[in-house]
Amino acid sequence: MTTSPDKVDSEEAAATPSVPDLTGRVAVVTGASRGIGYFIAKQMAAAGAHVIAVARTVGGLEELDDEIKAEAARTGKGAATLVPLDLADMEGIDRLGGAVNDRWGKLDILVANAGVLGVIAPIGHVEAKTFEKVMAINLTSTWRLIRSVDPLLRKSDAGRAILMSSGAAHAGRAFWAPYAASKAAVEAFARSWADETRNMPLCVNAFDPGATRTAMRAQAMPGEDPETLPHPSEVAAWVLPLASPALTETGRIFQARQKRWVSYRLPD
Repeated sequence: MTTSPDKVDSEEAAATPSVPDLTGRVAVVTGASRGIGYFIAKQMAAAGAHVIAVARTVGGLEELDDEIKAEAARTGKGAATLVPLDLADMEGIDRLGGAVNDRWGKLDILVANAGVLGVIAPIGHVEAKTFEKVMAINLTSTWRLIRSVDPLLRKSDAGRAILMSSGAAHAGRAFWAPYAASKAAVEAFARSWADETRNMPLCVNAFDPGATRTAMRAQAMPGEDPETLPHPSEVAAWVLPLASPALTETGRIFQARQKRWVSYRLPD
């Protein structure tokens, strides 16, 4: 029996996000050189984590590292390891898991944040190379990342996996088909993985950031006033509670704009 991407059984979260103590936790954050991923990495380090920051853009990673080091100098908390990696390099993703295992022997937190929009166009007008890139970065690399670090998350006393989704996965909106399909598939990954690990100390959830003041949003909606949207640092703050060792939710979605957890239902 299939399930619908529509969701019910919603429950309100706190009005403001809590900041868990992540001291001693090891976290992989992809897409960490800009946007929401940059601030997730920065805020997790400030909460005490050692962040393995993964991105293509070396300059953005170095800026992040400077920010984390400056905060650590003030508070004594947090550190980063920079991993310049294009997630189209599938063998590189495999090596990442091996490197984490060799150095730490486990992983506590995965935030699969990196993604690309592709184009906003009628589905029949999307070029094959564009479609394939969207699927490679948003979907295939996420699967490869899960495969690479799943054994390490299972070694944690409280493994936490957070896969970045989008409201586009459910909207069925014209011209968004490749991106929407990739994010719907990512949610299917999260739900299946959560079900596989339901009797383990690993929690797997999807995160829907909603419209956010990012370069990707500007690409999708060039006429929109970015000042009307939340800053990525505000959205990133809602990811941190999903990384908490105290979390009990698994196999669900957290919607940042609505500040709530939501579940799935069977189709009508």
